[in-house]
Amino acid sequence: MANKQLGLIGYPLSHSFSKKYFDEKFQKLNLSNYNFDVFSFKDVNQFPKLIQENKNLIGLSVTLPHKETIIQFLDELDETAKEIGAVNCIKISNEKLKGYNTDAWGFRQSLRPFLDVNHTKALVFGTGGASKAVAYVLKKLNIDVWFVTRTKNEALLNSFTYQELTPEIVNACKLLVNTTPVGMHPNENECLPLPYSAITPQHLVYDLTYNPTETLFLKKAKEQGALISNGYNMLCFQADEAWRIWNE
Repeated sequence: MANKQLGLIGYPLSHSFSKKYFDEKFQKLNLSNYNFDVFSFKDVNQFPKLIQENKNLIGLSVTLPHKETIIQFLDELDETAKEIGAVNCIKISNEKLKGYNTDAWGFRQSLRPFLDVNHTKALVFGTGGASKAVAYVLKKLNIDVWFVTRTKNEALLNSFTYQELTPEIVNACKLLVNTTPVGMHPNENECLPLPYSAITPQHLVYDLTYNPTETLFLKKAKEQGALISNGYNMLCFQADEAWRIWNE
């Protein structure tokens, strides 16, 4: 039976949820002909060489910082990935590379159980590939999206800088989503500069980070009585969706 290779690309990749997750899946399903590798590179231009050198590759997961820049190397995008403008899953078939976005599916599935009538406006921290998937989902759920950035971006409609964030704005937006790596291991002592006292028990506060399981951002929100969630379930949902795509 031919060996089937899957992998993850990104940088840095000191800890990989995907490798552990898929290794365990292969074991559980008794799939000895599958293996999952981690390919860490900073320069996205190394991607064609990777494809050339790994002829058994049937699929890749894509993480920071390549979710947007990888698109230039793909032959095709599925509709959702095209609309979002970011890819976190690549299927390789007959030497053709097709990009998908399973982040959106994962985020939607993990968020839905927590949503209630209070969650009509959201602050999304960050503007990278993950934030695009998050904003796509929230808009589909008819939730108003406001981005929060470090520097003023005139091209970005509905946005604030951290300096512009008042307690009133935070209080009015009952859904807060962090898509940045702030607070992620090994920088657990970092957190987003917000007026945390404006967070209430009506708030739902979500951090895409899963390591640590409770970032300082989530801890501070929890102290205010908010409902909190990290990104672990989202990762599981997006990984299962990627697995479905690679094997369909």
